[in-house]
Order: sequence, then structure tokens, then C-alpha cells
Amino acid sequence: MPLHAHHDPTGSPLPAHDFYDVLHRRRDVRAEFTGEELPPEVLRRVLTAAHAAPSVGLSQPWDFLLVRDETTRRAFREHVLAERSVFAAQLDTAQAETFARIKIEGILESSVGLVVSYDPDRGSPAVLGRHAIADAGLYSVCLAIQNLWLAATAEGLGVGWVSFYREDFLRRLLALPSRLRPVAWLCVGPVRHLQETPDLERHGWRKRLPLDDVVHYERYGQRPPR
Repeated sequence: MPLHAHHDPTGSPLPAHDFYDVLHRRRDVRAEFTGEELPPEVLRRVLTAAHAAPSVGLSQPWDFLLVRDETTRRAFREHVLAERSVFAAQLDTAQAETFARIKIEGILESSVGLVVSYDPDRGSPAVLGRHAIADAGLYSVCLAIQNLWLAATAEGLGVGWVSFYREDFLRRLLALPSRLRPVAWLCVGPVRHLQETPDLERHGWRKRLPLDDVVHYERYGQRPPR
């Protein structure tokens, strides 16, 4: 259901189950894009949600670059497919067979490419909270991406994060300033449906770990007393 349909006119908090429903429906979309036009007001709401993310020192070190040009998208896709081949060559036979069934991008099928970049100079030189953890700004960009992803899911859209690329290639392709780090190319647009099970699980690449396997108490590796 679209995000705007969830707004309570009284200003009361939305039921928690609405949020958890969106959270668990979120998928990394590859093959389900319809290619339909993305309404400008919907895109604006999704970008507004991304821009509302918390950031270290309120530096807001993200930029959002919209890519619709087909020539640019085809050039990027050719690069991605070349990098896919590089990765596939490193796999053993069983892994290669599994990987061959997995679609890794929806660059041409999606309505728009949305490149999210990190600007380490934003808010510099004194970024409150970044002096001891240099990557805190990068983490902030990832929070913006997650906000965007959840908002898009609530709007009935799909998002696919393409990560088979070399940063220098994408920087040149989009004329990004040298200081900017391209963190993600996100394929965004309406979808026919969202898969019940994430692609990598459906294709047998990997399974999600049980929560209890990754929760520790007081010290790493320590489990709660039985």
C-alpha cells in the first residue's frame, strides 16, 4: 500500500505492524521491474525520506544523482556484466552453476537509476563525531539508502542495489568530482510484485542465519545462561 495512504490525519502514530510489514517485505529487486514511469511526487517522497536520515555531525554527506539516459545506463550495464564475468571466474563449479541462475541487476528494466554518493568534505573540517571513526560519514550514507529503500517499499516500488562495478568507472561515467565516492547504483521503479523469499535464498546461494546465532551477551561469543 502506498506510503501516503498510511498517513493518519489525526497525527497519531501508525501501528507498529505497518512498519514491520514494510521492513520484511523489502527486497533487493532484479527481474520484477515493469519499466513504468515513476510519478515525480512519489520519487520526491522517497528522496525526502532518504534525506531525513540521521548523519554524523548532521553532515548529510550524501548526494542523489538520477540517471534516465539510456546510453548511460547501457554503458553501465556493459561494465557490470564484465565485472560479473570476473567474479564468476573465481567460483568453483557448483558455485558457478548457482551464480549463473542469479540475475544481478535491473539497470535497463527499472524506471530510473539512482546513484547515491558520499562526500567526505561535507561539513568538514570539524565533523562532530567523526574524529575517531573515519567511516562514520559512509555509515550515514548507508542509513539514507535504507530510509530510501523502506520508503520505496511502502510506496509499492522496488529497489535493486547494483554492486558489480568499479568506483573509478562510475565516477568517470557520471562526471562525479574526484572527492565523491559512489556508494550505490540503485535501480528504482514500479514492480509486478515483490518476491516472498530473497533471490539469493531462492536460488540456493546462501540462507539467512537464525537471530540467535548473531546475538552475543557482554562478550563476543557469550550466550545467555540456560
